[in-house]
Amino acid sequence: MIPIGNFFFKYRNYLFIFLYLALFIPSPPLFSRNAFGETYYYWPIIIGLVVTIYGQAIRGATIGLAYIVRGGKDKKVYADTLVTEGIFNHCRNPLYVGNILMLLGVGILSNSLIYVGILIPLFLFIYQAIVLAEENFLRNKFGDQFTVYCSKVNRWWISFSGIVKTFSGMKFNTKRWILKEYNTQFVWLAGITAILLLNYPHISENDPEFRNSLLTIAFIALVFGYILVRYLKKSGKMVE
Repeated sequence: MIPIGNFFFKYRNYLFIFLYLALFIPSPPLFSRNAFGETYYYWPIIIGLVVTIYGQAIRGATIGLAYIVRGGKDKKVYADTLVTEGIFNHCRNPLYVGNILMLLGVGILSNSLIYVGILIPLFLFIYQAIVLAEENFLRNKFGDQFTVYCSKVNRWWISFSGIVKTFSGMKFNTKRWILKEYNTQFVWLAGITAILLLNYPHISENDPEFRNSLLTIAFIALVFGYILVRYLKKSGKMVE
């Protein structure tokens, strides 16, 4: 599994591009109209949004409290320090958990049986391999320190024990969250917008022109926000 994880670690960013494009692959519905009648489409919207927003909230809390620099070096697993603060005190891989829930949520939102039933399990396998590769690196580099950390904190399951103390004892860095997450936020929000308006014509009152107008307005707003944050970051007018 570790060699598999090291391989996919190199290309993990491309994996997200594929998974977002796969949301629009034709698929049998996850929620059937026959099972829920005319209001069937509310279920994937409600459940999907709750799950994906929860995933984004986990990512936001993690980055805002104690950011971890584990982006790799020369396309290989790398870390300067072992971060155990913030949400990392409650789960060893909260960013990955957030990613999984975000993608699972948009898969449910797209009402795609293929996405939820096939691609999400494949994604989980790949993530498990990547995590094992990362843990192998961290164990070799930090030794007993990492072993003790693993004995106290779950790999995937987030423990809410002491979570209030964690939030009250640390300051949430809003600027860091914005600067580190604006790329992810843009793609995530653009995907949600496209799914809602393209897959659920009821939202635009079954009017293609109204739908296209909503899509145009939404994407202009998202692109404007993206360009603004990028400008503030690159110009140094917004720093952590």
